[in-house]
Amino acid sequence: MQRRPTEVATATAQSQVVGKRHFGKKAARPGGGGGKQSGRELFDTLLLWKARVALDERGEARIEVPLNDSLTAFRIVAVAHAGAGLFGTGGGSIRTTQDVMLHAGLPPVVREGDEFRAGFTVRNASDRKLALEVNAEVTAEGKPLAAPPKLAAQSVELAPGEAREVGWALTAPVNADALAWDVAVRTQDGSASDRMRIRQRVSAAHPVRVYQATLAQLERPLEMSVAIPADAIRGRGGVSVTLRASIAAELDGVREYMRRYPYTCLEQRTSRSIALRDDELWRTTMNTLPAHLDRDGLARYFPSDWLEGSDALTAYVLAIAHEAGWEIPADARDRMLRGLTGFVEGRVVRHSRLPTADLAIRKVAALEALSRYGRVEPRLLDSFAIEPNLWPTSAVIDWLGLLDRTAKLPRRAERIAEAKQILRSRLNFQGTVMEFSTERSDALWWLMISTDQNAVRALLALLDDPAWREDVPRMVRGAALRQQRGHWNTTLANAWGVLAMEKFAAQFEATAMGGATTARLAGRAEKVDWFGAPQGGTLEFPWPAGAAPLGVAHDGRGKPWVTITSRAALPLKAPLSSGYAIKRTVTAVEQKTRGEWTRGDVYRVTLDIEAQSDMTWVVVSDPIPAGAAILGTGLGRDSQLLTQAEKRQGWVWPAFEERSFEAFRAYYELVPKGKWAVEYTARLNNEGSFDLPSTRVEAMYAPEMFGEIPNGKVVVKPR
Repeated sequence: MQRRPTEVATATAQSQVVGKRHFGKKAARPGGGGGKQSGRELFDTLLLWKARVALDERGEARIEVPLNDSLTAFRIVAVAHAGAGLFGTGGGSIRTTQDVMLHAGLPPVVREGDEFRAGFTVRNASDRKLALEVNAEVTAEGKPLAAPPKLAAQSVELAPGEAREVGWALTAPVNADALAWDVAVRTQDGSASDRMRIRQRVSAAHPVRVYQATLAQLERPLEMSVAIPADAIRGRGGVSVTLRASIAAELDGVREYMRRYPYTCLEQRTSRSIALRDDELWRTTMNTLPAHLDRDGLARYFPSDWLEGSDALTAYVLAIAHEAGWEIPADARDRMLRGLTGFVEGRVVRHSRLPTADLAIRKVAALEALSRYGRVEPRLLDSFAIEPNLWPTSAVIDWLGLLDRTAKLPRRAERIAEAKQILRSRLNFQGTVMEFSTERSDALWWLMISTDQNAVRALLALLDDPAWREDVPRMVRGAALRQQRGHWNTTLANAWGVLAMEKFAAQFEATAMGGATTARLAGRAEKVDWFGAPQGGTLEFPWPAGAAPLGVAHDGRGKPWVTITSRAALPLKAPLSSGYAIKRTVTAVEQKTRGEWTRGDVYRVTLDIEAQSDMTWVVVSDPIPAGAAILGTGLGRDSQLLTQAEKRQGWVWPAFEERSFEAFRAYYELVPKGKWAVEYTARLNNEGSFDLPSTRVEAMYAPEMFGEIPNGKVVVKPR
């Protein structure tokens, strides 16, 4: 057994908010902070996990359990086993307490502009009556508040054992990442006190997004007219001009897109960690990888026992990790390699989600991943017909990679030349954009393959070939110009694209720039001095009051690359349908006052959805108000009775459901053409006025297929 990772699949905010996890501060010496007492801020739910405990000669062991800042009860459980027939378990409970206790009732996540009550419960656990004063301070992380709110102190008298809620009305600020709360309570004589620090995340109901991006090389002065979109929120977003010496360095839009990407399957977490070069996200993903592997060693999109692993997903995780130079834990990696080998040999059977002849394509992708780890034998090629001229472009790229890495394959040199000739014959540069002549049949979305992905992977496959050296710069430019709104179309394409551009930048030196590049908009001028900033820079402009000309000119040596990006917060005004139609209905399950929502009320959302075609891996995302809790998690105090009337209609069933603090999400492995419905139930835990983002249905590997409808404000009154 190995150390088991902590992973929250579902969570609730009924008593406290999990703050930043950091270890070691418990041992810090008291002091500092201007004489203030140390605040409680470590609320990790897992105190200790030991996979192996050695016993002494009497069959006993002594273990130190470190406590954190939670004032609650903990259960300690030990499981013993010896040999095949001896096992047992035992447990006990401990409770931590103090005379005065604070418990946070903050919404874990609020959205910009939300008007909410920040509530805290004060409890007197002593045997005497206490007169208490409660003080709170709040600061914003990300962007300091122009005028931090002054929260008035509150006085409260509590009898022994009594608890009472105190709170402050607040509006969530714009452009802040989080709110940091510091709340303290103490008696007038200072004999009893408590203090806690809580971090509350702030998200955007209508986030600032890239709505248009233009990439060009400054061979001559560039001019265009810019104007804020008609329905955009004023004062947010703007126009940015990013200047780089090399096209390979211009990936700011990709990183922004991947940073904001909301979905959480294994592929998406893997792709985000690679594209963002996020070591911590990669470690977290690899810690949970064993839970994603099925009995055959193939990776599942979600850690659901009834899901089968996917050969395509397994091959992707192995291949992208190898290309990025990042490690997969040895045990999990070996299981995945054995699973892919069994799939190629025919011992492990995985049927296609569509009635199509794609087995050879999938086996070539599996072999390409195996070749990266030296696990390919010539006999494995006997299980399918080798016909690269008939294969889609993705399979030709996989075939070329397999041949390049496996020297012992028969007719290797001849087959490498054939594969490269096929790619050259399919390549097409319309103007400057890189395309393939077979693109209409190359988008194999059920295998997570897109045409953008083919373009950047072809670049990776041919980058080291001297015969293609003169073509590589044109391929880099053509692949970069495939981006829409500053990024490629799928998470996989963006991950492969980042690696391709990094590799190109390492091998091809950019032309040294000199002089300065100046951008002008609405009477304001900004410039990048290449002598002081040889890597380039970004010039930010607010939106002009009306349409205005934007000009960019370079004076000096070289031809810098410029990306002009327009960002705006654009609320959805009317439903959008491009493959999916959505109808959202909200009904009261428990409502104190008919026609209005009150804290503690329970409501049910019904989403009726119609798909225009068959599609794999479709996600449904519906937001909830700040502080609301989605029922049906099975956690303590979660009502099962209130969810019994939920209905599911249609021929689809979710492969995985995600109940977060922000939204209900259901992921479907296969959605056929037709109608289906999904329901969920939520409880309103906080009073206030809450803005909701749009409800969205999207095919994750064919993002042009989506549906979206706007949502209005939700007003919750005090009980």
